[in-house]
Amino acid sequence: MKISITYRLILSILTATGLAILTLLLIMQWSINRGFIQYLGKMGQARLEQVIVELGRVYEEKRSWDFLKTSPPQWDLREIRTASEREAGRPAASSSDVHHSNGPLVILDANKKTVFGSYPRDEEVNFLPISANGKVVGYAGLLSLKHFLHPVQVHFLSQQKLTLAFAAVGMVLVVVLISLPLARRLVKPIRAMAQATHDISLGKYTTRIALTSSDELGQLARDFNNMALILEKHEKDRRQWIADISHELRTPIAILRGEIEALLDGIRSVAPETIRSLHAEVLRLNRLVEDLYLLSLYDIGALTFRKENLDLVEALGDSLKSYKAEFTRKGIALTNDVPKDKEVTVFADRERLNQLFANLFENSLRYTTSGGSLAVGLAQSEEQVIVELQDSAPGVPEKDLNRLFERLYRVEGSRSRTSGGAGLGLAICKNIVEAHEGTISAHQSQLGGLLIRITLPISRRSA
Repeated sequence: MKISITYRLILSILTATGLAILTLLLIMQWSINRGFIQYLGKMGQARLEQVIVELGRVYEEKRSWDFLKTSPPQWDLREIRTASEREAGRPAASSSDVHHSNGPLVILDANKKTVFGSYPRDEEVNFLPISANGKVVGYAGLLSLKHFLHPVQVHFLSQQKLTLAFAAVGMVLVVVLISLPLARRLVKPIRAMAQATHDISLGKYTTRIALTSSDELGQLARDFNNMALILEKHEKDRRQWIADISHELRTPIAILRGEIEALLDGIRSVAPETIRSLHAEVLRLNRLVEDLYLLSLYDIGALTFRKENLDLVEALGDSLKSYKAEFTRKGIALTNDVPKDKEVTVFADRERLNQLFANLFENSLRYTTSGGSLAVGLAQSEEQVIVELQDSAPGVPEKDLNRLFERLYRVEGSRSRTSGGAGLGLAICKNIVEAHEGTISAHQSQLGGLLIRITLPISRRSA
């Protein structure tokens, strides 16, 4: 049987409250019994002192305790009455009644032998001395009055206990009436979170929880909303990713299909120009697939790096030399501000660094207008080295700088392939730099274009 959290909470409250009330009830009943018996004991002790004075006076006349056994009519036993009898308002007992009753009064002679009453030796009794003619002639004491309660007194105690029991039951009922709405109020946000979690599991990432408190549940609701927002963004990115990938693949495939169908229909002849066009589209498609493959390897942690101590100045210079002709052909002035006589050692994978610089140079070649410029610089501090590449116009709006490293993101709104790649190059650069424990960021260049700043740690490893 499934029990809801509301009823579990109610049962928990009732159990805890019930145990507390039961404990309190038992303590109060014990306290009432104890207090009442102590009260009767004090009253009895006060009257016992009066009885002792009377017993001493009678002993002076009789000179022995035999009168307690023979019940003579010459002396008055009206003062020898138990406290419980006085409290109950019972009539005075006769001498024979007192002698034969098993009341709380116990009288011992001077040798502490019982001459009146019953004295169980296992019960502690506070005896007071009885004096006659300046000598101790006996002792008198009272047994515990809890065994000699009058029916009226027993009824009084029973009424008190019954009142306490009714009060306890009333308190339990009040707790039940309070716990029902309280439990529902406490469980309401939990139910809302459960429903929202269920909606999220069904793919409804726009689900949000209303914030109604600032406690732990409120913090949980805020965290849930943040999680839902991230999931919603990831879902949008996933859909955009699929749309972008399909578009990136469709363009070269459509070109290849058109070229091949033209050849099959005899519209175009098999000429070197046609073959070069087909080859260019195949290379473009292959480059896109390779980039996607690299990103997927990085995502699953399977992209390998063969790191070693190497000179970053040398690696950067080699990459610049390989692209110098390309920049010259496009009419872009290349400025190398990297110190030739400096050696900067980093712990890196040479092949991945070449890929990093190649992607950045390709990006400048693709976007920088003819007649522009690209400046490459390097600065070193005690702990790190900074490489900067800044080109001329066109620039990038400030709002788009942080998104340049997102996959398939390009600043231009159109899907034209005339001025840009697939938008994967900078994403691959970011992965490579982060794998080398560095950072990469985009800024607006003083030359009017884009500034890419790369920071890598200086190697302290021995060769």
